[in-house]
Amino acid sequence: MTSIERTAYPRFKRLITARELHVLFTPSEEERAWAEEAADSNRHQLALLLALKSYQRMGCFPKAYDVPEQVLEFVRRAAELPEDTLPV
Repeated sequence: MTSIERTAYPRFKRLITARELHVLFTPSEEERAWAEEAADSNRHQLALLLALKSYQRMGCFPKAYDVPEQVLEFVRRAAELPEDTLPV
């Protein structure tokens, strides 16, 4: 049986390794600069980066509540945003 991550309706894996986080969800300097320029707040910048990295990985834009906390925290730290920043 095909795993749910490989179907027409991709979802995040239940367990994401540290390597996968670094390889798949680390925003590049160009992506960070673009998000900073395009967004008017840290919350929007985080939401934009999460949408971008999720789309690059899964080919669709997930709902904010579908993004695992692990991915959210990783992207927040990689973008050097304050710890209390939540995506909006």
